Amino acid sequence: MDLQGKTAAELGRAIGAQELDPVELATAFLDAAELHEFGDRIYARLTRDRAISEAAAARDRAISGQRLSALDGVPISWKDLVDSAGVATEGGTALLEGRVPDQDAEVLRNATAAGLVCIGKTHLSELAFSGLGYNPVTATTPCVNNHAAVSGGSSSGAAGSVAFGIAAAAIGSDTGGSVRVPAAWNDLVGLKTTSGRLPLKGVVPLCARFDTVGPLTHSVEDASLILAALEGSKPVDLRGVSLQGVRLASLQTSVRDDLAPAVAAAYQSACERLQSAGAEIVAVEFAEIQEALELAPVLFAPEAYGTWKSTIEASPDKMFPEILERFRSGANVLASDYIAAWQAIDDIRAKWSETFAGFDAVLCPTSPNLPPNLADIEKHGDAYKTANLMTLRNTRVGNLMGLSALTLPTGVPSCGITLMGKAFGEEALLRVGAASEEALR
Repeated sequence: MDLQGKTAAELGRAIGAQELDPVELATAFLDAAELHEFGDRIYARLTRDRAISEAAAARDRAISGQRLSALDGVPISWKDLVDSAGVATEGGTALLEGRVPDQDAEVLRNATAAGLVCIGKTHLSELAFSGLGYNPVTATTPCVNNHAAVSGGSSSGAAGSVAFGIAAAAIGSDTGGSVRVPAAWNDLVGLKTTSGRLPLKGVVPLCARFDTVGPLTHSVEDASLILAALEGSKPVDLRGVSLQGVRLASLQTSVRDDLAPAVAAAYQSACERLQSAGAEIVAVEFAEIQEALELAPVLFAPEAYGTWKSTIEASPDKMFPEILERFRSGANVLASDYIAAWQAIDDIRAKWSETFAGFDAVLCPTSPNLPPNLADIEKHGDAYKTANLMTLRNTRVGNLMGLSALTLPTGVPSCGITLMGKAFGEEALLRVGAASEEALR
């Protein structure tokens, strides 16, 4: 069976029909990862022994007709901030070098209980605090569409593992866009779950009030099946999806400013295809989102620095200077300003809910820019900072508003379109996403 480009669901169906041996499948992905020219820049480490053991158990279940889920026996990668028992989980930083947890994170335990096969841990931006995926401390994963460019972050290796065909799907995390940016830049589906939906026990934190875990996949169906595996629930029923009668809001505020020409054209084309498939798209202004974006530095950096201050300041020289500076920017934010900012965000979230209550999803370009070349990012300084802030501008809307969000490929390389749903509204969002995916193909 040709594995290239196959969705996780397709592989799962082949296993269920006993047309595909899970051990042979896992071995094929592991061997491909070891031989791939970018394998070391995608995977921090492979978990061959675990993968073969889990795949052998999946094979036995398939033969006996006792499969645990639709993805039982399918190999996926895990971002190297999700704890895995007996295997180093280092968060992309020398600060955590040699850190070996003694038990799996809860989401990994849930996925294993559903039969998913863990084939390895993927590289990321240091401590997940960048949208670019550039990490001079460990490794920088290239973009599938431009090998001289970064892949997006912080779930950089997660995206690379799927886009380059050396994992069937990947698990990443998203605090300000870290699933959606690399998914968009590598032409994948990326699901940002609502903060609080999936358990974070055993996941290396960045900003606990914003941190989420979610999949990067080849299809919305895969994202639905993996969401169910991560939380131990039933997958969303995607049968009979349609855009007929679906109302979508096209956000008109700062998310539309300064778009790269390819991004602007891809977004326009995608909206036209969604309309042709039956969706009603309404342009909606929401001026308050600019205030929310301006509050982001008061919210993210203080929590991140408060979480990591003692570890960072014990060995600051081990960090990439730009990431170190970003953490330290939270040191001098007053507690009163932090509390006031959260009160303002709560008010804006209430206004958002009222404004978009009559819509099935809110649309915007996933990232306003295209993947920057690594050579430019390596200059650090203003080039790095400017690119990072621009990259995360649009995705942070979903985090600041506490939403579920889904990015889909538009058919234009590295240009994604985001559908933002309601908080804890992943089921409805995935159905709209599946219908949109059909329209955009």
